[in-house]
Amino acid sequence: MLYNRILLVVLLLLNSFLVYRLLVSDQGVFAYLELKGRYESLEERITELDQRNLELSQEIRLLKSDRFSVENILRQQMNFVKDDEILYVFPEESTPEAPADAAEQPPGAGNASQN
Repeated sequence: MLYNRILLVVLLLLNSFLVYRLLVSDQGVFAYLELKGRYESLEERITELDQRNLELSQEIRLLKSDRFSVENILRQQMNFVKDDEILYVFPEESTPEAPADAAEQPPGAGNASQN
């Protein structure tokens, strides 16, 4: 009877230790779920980078073999034009508006205390 109680206490201690390791420790369920999420995000990033790598490889192949693609890139990025062409360059963004205080005063009004 005493051996049964000792065995029961030892098994309960072992069981509580295993539950602690399962839930709380660095090798537990929550650490596993965190690593799994990180793994999935890294897999997505690898897929995106592979796609970008493929696109760049195709662009390099075109630039090496196709004269017209080189010409198109020069025209788009460097604003090159052919003979008898006119290039119109428009600003990408409008300039920011003046502050409200400056807009209220007419030009040359300045401070009244300086007069």
